[in-house]
Amino acid sequence: MAGEYRGPVLGIDVGTSSVKAVLLEARSGGVLCSHSTDTRAGLESECGAQGKEQDVFQIIRALNDCLGALPREKLRKVSRIGVSGQMHGVVFWKSSQGCHWINSVNQRFFEPREVSHLITWEDGRCSPEFLSSLPPPQSHLSVASGFGCATIFWYLKNRPDFLSEYDAAGTIQDYVVSMLCGMKTPLMSVQNAASWGYFNTRTKTWNVDILKERGFPVSLLPPVVDAGCLAGKSLYDWYGIPQGTEVGVSLGDFQCSVFSSATESTDAVFNISTSAQLTFCMLEGFQPEDHPTPAEALTYFPYMNNRYLAVAASLNGGNVFASFVRMLAQWTAELGLETSDSTIYSKLISAALSEHETRLQISPTLFGERHAPDRVASVSNISPASLSLGHVTRALCQGLIENIHSMLPSQRLKEAGIKRIIGSGSALARNAVLQQELERAFSFPVFYGKDVDSAVGAAMIMR
Repeated sequence: MAGEYRGPVLGIDVGTSSVKAVLLEARSGGVLCSHSTDTRAGLESECGAQGKEQDVFQIIRALNDCLGALPREKLRKVSRIGVSGQMHGVVFWKSSQGCHWINSVNQRFFEPREVSHLITWEDGRCSPEFLSSLPPPQSHLSVASGFGCATIFWYLKNRPDFLSEYDAAGTIQDYVVSMLCGMKTPLMSVQNAASWGYFNTRTKTWNVDILKERGFPVSLLPPVVDAGCLAGKSLYDWYGIPQGTEVGVSLGDFQCSVFSSATESTDAVFNISTSAQLTFCMLEGFQPEDHPTPAEALTYFPYMNNRYLAVAASLNGGNVFASFVRMLAQWTAELGLETSDSTIYSKLISAALSEHETRLQISPTLFGERHAPDRVASVSNISPASLSLGHVTRALCQGLIENIHSMLPSQRLKEAGIKRIIGSGSALARNAVLQQELERAFSFPVFYGKDVDSAVGAAMIMR
């Protein structure tokens, strides 16, 4: 979308735990300023520990905080807005009353109204038995718990009265774009539609006939357009951003993060934050099969310009290491001692760096995997010599990397013409042991420092 000189582009990412807003210089792509706010939006779910829900009011409050923290004089010059966010999840609202706009201290913003909780991608209410009772999709992507269509099927069976309260649905980022543009019917990008399930990426259509046969409320499925298209124009002045500013259809945070970091077609991106992903862009013209392969670890996500990302996505990343730290903190407290998580973390890394290798083996799939939901973690090859914290920490880091390598081996990357790996993500950036194991497992140069940033990627796509 490059062209004549324009004002800065606003990029927004509505993440699982925080919201980020960034202003990008339209011509150079340089970051002018940014702000991030934790949402603290987690709620107790009616489904207990299996349910993962968030308060949309808290999410939008964090979004408003981000916009309010950016320089007003720069916001007045914004020419376009790009929005990304957490994929798979679903929020419901009444199209005529989804939000209300407020004027306060010379600034205008919106707050939710007649909106459900966000049921996130982490939601586990759809058991394997329930998922097996659903019709097979006409798509190369399987359906998992936390996917929008699976969640709607769950409500259809267990709470049909809930669905009757709303006439619009989308991801949380679709909701934001709809409210900004005053849209009665939300639009959804191919990226977000694919993340919901029951969407054919070849034809770019929902599996309407399959869904109708099971009584699915297909009226809740938004119209779908290509990633990079405009969704509309802003209905009101918003924190100084002019009324009528062009807003792009919302995108997946994963695709935007890759767009922000992979500068060459021969780059692969290895990201470890809460979860972990290894991905690269498939050649132009590649099309996946029309039928799902549930046990296949490698999946293909729609990207930009009708191309796909090959993705090895694990549910186990920094969250596993964080669980290990919390376990040790709990043990320490039970022994009558007190120490901080940060102290434990630094001691673990120091101990593991002194152990250059270990025969201890840890399978780190504490949270299962989408392609193997019943998988659990395990420890093997235990000997007296491998019981130290250094050995255990080294084995855990090695296991996290090997888990991804088993999904997408080095040989597969070589066959795809990959020349280097971009290492990114908060968990990888602060853990030298993970970096060592990544470089050991993959026979490619690994470059660090260019961190993935979905908000930046969303802005770059709208330049």
